[in-house]
Amino acid sequence: MSALRTTLQRHVDDGTVPGALGLVARGADVEVVTVGCVDAEGTAPMARDSIFRIASISKPVTAAAVLTLVEDGLIGLDDPVEGWLPELAKPTVVRTPGAPVDDVVPAARPITVEDLLSSRTGWGFPSDFSLPAVRALFEVQKDGRAPQAYPDPDTWLAALAQVPLVYQPGEAWLYGTSSDLQGILIARVSGRTLPEFLAERIFEPLGMTDTAFEVPAAKRDRFTSFYRADATGARELADAPDGDWSHIPAFPSGGGGLASTADDWLAFARMLLDGGTANGHRLLSPTSVSRMTTNHLTARQRQIGSLFLEDQGWGYGASVDVTPAAPWNVPGRYGWVGGTGTTAHIVPSTGTVAILLTQVAMENPVPTPLMRDFWECAAE
Repeated sequence: MSALRTTLQRHVDDGTVPGALGLVARGADVEVVTVGCVDAEGTAPMARDSIFRIASISKPVTAAAVLTLVEDGLIGLDDPVEGWLPELAKPTVVRTPGAPVDDVVPAARPITVEDLLSSRTGWGFPSDFSLPAVRALFEVQKDGRAPQAYPDPDTWLAALAQVPLVYQPGEAWLYGTSSDLQGILIARVSGRTLPEFLAERIFEPLGMTDTAFEVPAAKRDRFTSFYRADATGARELADAPDGDWSHIPAFPSGGGGLASTADDWLAFARMLLDGGTANGHRLLSPTSVSRMTTNHLTARQRQIGSLFLEDQGWGYGASVDVTPAAPWNVPGRYGWVGGTGTTAHIVPSTGTVAILLTQVAMENPVPTPLMRDFWECAAE
């Protein structure tokens, strides 16, 4: 029995998760381990092609899609986004991060495409959730694991524009909001819906046949149930296979709305490792891949987001390790975690891909013991 199987089985046996799928690829050598079941009732065993709500490991996919528009010449990294998102033309900023939401100043400069990609728009979540502007943002930036909680993108963007920025554009890394803004930007620049654009430019070329904002009826026998902790800490069903992902939501979230499989995300990861090419098709230039997977944050910006980043950096759409804080933190390691219990990373220096998919929600932004155990196992 492999160390990976032993690790995952232990967390199923102790009731942490009903099931789990771990994939570790080192070049052509791919180990896939499935343990447990697709739901708490044990109706079917977990399988390699089981479909999961992947939450925030959607973010790198959305960032890659923005970069295809940059390479098409339709937008530039330094372009103000107000040309396509006029709602954001005149944002205000709280005078200090702790100031009341009515103590504001004008933004010192426009928000740019690069601000969205690097999560430095000024909207989003720092480590301190008690700040007044952050509390106001919670009224708009709801739980991305529940897509039906969001209105249509135009309505959402209009509401967001009424919330002051926590920091000036470009000043701080803040979590979450920028990836949803990327999704709206893609739709408005391309003239397509986000689901249509991602299918045409990312999923079809990569053969990601099970990745989408909905899971059709014909695939729901492979779709896992999703669980969260209730008020007592007990596990409760949050979404069934015929629930929220049975149709495209009003707001297809670029920050966390996709359902996918381990092999689909592996295809995306290998495209990044191969410098933007896959199946003889170039999706991105090596320069774009490098920008995605290179840290763009200063030490101060990393500190502001330390609850999420744990002293690591951020590229476009995902974190980039800059310090060997743990055995799995290899400088240059790129990837992220999803609030539905998912993680996906690549290590360009070794050609490694490590993907963990489970169906139990994280209780806070701190990676779970299961995630850390998986990362340690994958790093061996």
